[in-house]
Amino acid sequence: MATKNLSEYDLASVPSAEGMKFGIVVAEWNYEITGALAQGAMDTLIKHGANESDITLKHVPGTFELPLGGQFLAEYTHADAIILIGCVIQGDTRHFDFICDGVTQGTTQLNLKYNKPFIFGVLTTNTEQQALDRAGGRLGNKGDEAAVTAIKMVALKDELK
Repeated sequence: MATKNLSEYDLASVPSAEGMKFGIVVAEWNYEITGALAQGAMDTLIKHGANESDITLKHVPGTFELPLGGQFLAEYTHADAIILIGCVIQGDTRHFDFICDGVTQGTTQLNLKYNKPFIFGVLTTNTEQQALDRAGGRLGNKGDEAAVTAIKMVALKDELK
């Protein structure tokens, strides 16, 4: 269980996002949660200097479709990093396991195939309340954390070029 607010971080440790281009792919399933995560990511990118015009936001039906949506953004946009936002809540069947495993493996493959950051902004919780707590609730917004990770990974790649 998270013990800290996901939206708390050292502002000075985040490089400027000015000139960086980002893609955000959001699952429509559990949209009350994923929409809040996407808004957190957008707000954080802009707060750190990204122009709204340099952020491409697209939706896919569910979390399982995030890797393919991310691949489309990698192939058809100039995104430096792509944030994948979804939410899978444990149910009574093994569906949770299959979806979580598929999106995790897909995200890993995209990072390596495209040599660019694909950020895993997927909540995998036991309850809806746990997800709400991490989507702007008492534990902050995991979308903020995903955006900061994207900025830092683009800066790292640029530094090493």
